[in-house]
Amino acid sequence: MSRSFDLLVFDWDGTLMDSAGHIVDSIRAAAHDLDIDLPPEQRARHIIGLGLVDALTYLFPSLPHADYPRLAERYRYHYLAGDHKLSLFAGADQGIRAMHAAGFSLAVATGKSRQGLDRSLGASGLADFFHASRCADEGLPKPHPDMLIYLMKTLGVDPQRTLMIGDTTHDLEMARSAGVSALAVGYGAHARANLEAHEPVACVMSFAELTGWVRQNG
Repeated sequence: MSRSFDLLVFDWDGTLMDSAGHIVDSIRAAAHDLDIDLPPEQRARHIIGLGLVDALTYLFPSLPHADYPRLAERYRYHYLAGDHKLSLFAGADQGIRAMHAAGFSLAVATGKSRQGLDRSLGASGLADFFHASRCADEGLPKPHPDMLIYLMKTLGVDPQRTLMIGDTTHDLEMARSAGVSALAVGYGAHARANLEAHEPVACVMSFAELTGWVRQNG
């Protein structure tokens, strides 16, 4: 059977790593440290996947500009204090290994910093299975298509042979802007209904289902 895609690009937080809840808790803890109003959980979940600067600006638009570096520092403090407790979603380790063995090129496009992604890749044991990655501090963050454009150029894959896999509307908007198909995962940061409104090729509710979809349709 002929293959539809050569390159599978994964978001990290909320797609491979079960970290959305910890990100929200860290944002709210950072706001508490600066004695500013805590954002509601759903509003905080909306920014997952964006670069940190864009995320904090969206959540705290009235914060004095001079306070953003302090807020970012407190967020990183709280996130790093608990990131060693995070784990991959059930089935993600086996699924990534199976897709790699099947001959797909695998990549990561993430709102994490390079330092943060490298730490997570090393801790997860998946570093050797990805052929390329792009982070928010290396170019333009989601939903701009820059990350996908960079990854496709680096790996020599055309947009029609590329599939973006992510748990947020930012991932799906980035894919559309890059002319790339998108597979949504409904077990992460954004609600399934919001994801499906962006018309992905499918919306899966577990990593096992994701792996099965790729096996049958990828």
